[in-house]
Amino acid sequence: MDPVAFKIFGIEVMWYGVLISIGVLLGTILALKEAKKVGVKEDDLIDLLLFAIPSALIGARLYYVIFSWDYYKENLDQILNFRGGGLAIHGAIIAAIIVGIIFTKKRSLDFWQIADIAAPSLILGQAIGRWGNYINQEAYGTPTDLPWGIIIDGVKVHPTFLYESIGNFVIFIILLWYRKKTRVSGEVFLLYLILYSFVRFLVEGLRIDSLMLGPIRMAQLVSISAIIISFYFLYKRRKKERN
Repeated sequence: MDPVAFKIFGIEVMWYGVLISIGVLLGTILALKEAKKVGVKEDDLIDLLLFAIPSALIGARLYYVIFSWDYYKENLDQILNFRGGGLAIHGAIIAAIIVGIIFTKKRSLDFWQIADIAAPSLILGQAIGRWGNYINQEAYGTPTDLPWGIIIDGVKVHPTFLYESIGNFVIFIILLWYRKKTRVSGEVFLLYLILYSFVRFLVEGLRIDSLMLGPIRMAQLVSISAIIISFYFLYKRRKKERN
C-alpha cells in the first residue's frame, strides 16, 4: 500500500501522519467535551495540549531512536525523519506524563483529574494510529497460518497492529464506561495504563521488530513496570479517599 496519502505543492503527506492527526483531533474534541462536564477550563486543557502533543511526538521519536541507535548512528540524517515512521508510544506516554505533571503544577490544577480526562482520548488516538503501521508495512508479527494473517514480503504474518488496535478500541469503551462509575480521581488514567500495558505485553510477544535492551523486549519491560506502578498508585489513591 502506498504510504503517501497525497501531495501539497509537491510535498508528500504520509498516511502515518494523517492518521495520527485524525487521532489527535478526535481525542482533543473528546477531551474538551469531558473537561466541560467536570468543570475544567477548556483554555487550560488546550494550553496543555499545545505543550503535550509536540512533546509526545518528540518523546516517541527519541525513545525509538535511542533503542535503535545501531541504525541511527550510521544514518544521522534519518533521526528527524518523522514521516518515515518510527514512533514509540511508550516514549510519547512518558513525555506526556512529564509535561502534564509540570503543567498542572504550574497552573495549580489537579494532575489526576486532567489525566482522567485525557485517558480515553489517548487510547483512542493509539487505536487509530496503529493503522499507520499497516500502511507502512511495519509492527507486524511472526509467520502464521491463521486466516486473518496478512502478507508481508510474500509471507503470511500476524497483524499485530490489528490486535493492538482492536484491544485499544475495547479499552476505550471500558474507560468511557468506567469513568461514570469511579469516585476517585486518577483511577481512569491508572486503569488505562494497566489495561494498555497488559494488551501491549501480549502483542509484543508476537512482534519481530521489538526494540530491545539486550535480550529483553523494552515494550514488555515497560509494560510490566507500568502495571506494577499503576496498581501501587491505585492502591494509594483509594486508601487516601477512604481516609
